[in-house]
Amino acid sequence: MYIKITTDSSCDLPQALIDQYDIGVIPLSISIDNASRLDGLEITPEDIYAHVEQGGDLPATSAVNPTQYSERFAEYAARYEAVIHINISSAVSNCYQNACIAAAEFPNVYVVDSSSLSTGQGQLVMEAAMLSKTSMTPQEIVGQLTAVVPRIRISFVLGRLDYMKKGGRCSSVAALGANLLKLKPAIAVANGKMGVVKKYRGSMEKCLREYVADQLKGREDLVGNRIFITHSGVDPALVKLVRTEISRYATFQNVIETRAGCTVSSHCGPGTLGIIFIVK
Repeated sequence: MYIKITTDSSCDLPQALIDQYDIGVIPLSISIDNASRLDGLEITPEDIYAHVEQGGDLPATSAVNPTQYSERFAEYAARYEAVIHINISSAVSNCYQNACIAAAEFPNVYVVDSSSLSTGQGQLVMEAAMLSKTSMTPQEIVGQLTAVVPRIRISFVLGRLDYMKKGGRCSSVAALGANLLKLKPAIAVANGKMGVVKKYRGSMEKCLREYVADQLKGREDLVGNRIFITHSGVDPALVKLVRTEISRYATFQNVIETRAGCTVSSHCGPGTLGIIFIVK
């Protein structure tokens, strides 16, 4: 059976994987300077950072609307036996609701709420892409994906607090107060929502060493096929450090570095880094 896997641009998967697995990506919109631009196509994270550094307001992100979903679903539903679309968490965006409205027009389109974002969502997309190459039916694949959702572990360390505070997507960050130079909170996604799980202090190098240890040390429940190192623009030396720290505590077949796109970067700002994996 020929099944098309699609997702939102918020999945933050690298282009090489998108091409390899022929994943359809539907972009969210980023509003900046009173103009709406398509995530990853008409605007980059660097554009956002430059705008904010020059005194501009934080951009607003907008969900894909039902008409936009319907247009893409119509294209794929006519060419494939089935379409499985994976959304950013319904707790932080209307994308899932809008995709469901659009999918109701097509008997062969299925929509899955990742209850995650960035490469947490990307992990589920990768699972779907691999399952689509098997003999499983669309309904069986959706069932498998639904079972994976609560086993995705996504967290990240903020390099700065101002973006997340101004954006208002994580109230526990706002409660931390001023942007203290030595305070770097770790944010985790649970039940589709973001919250502060730990507050690290010190240099980013020190914080990331502690963070990776907290996430991986002593775990015996890791699924070892892949782990993502996803960041919104950091010194390559920090990525190398995190790779080394990961190898101290676990062995993964693939350690994949990815760059957060505009949707995620609009809310976390530069200097954020996280690791994302699946547990048994």
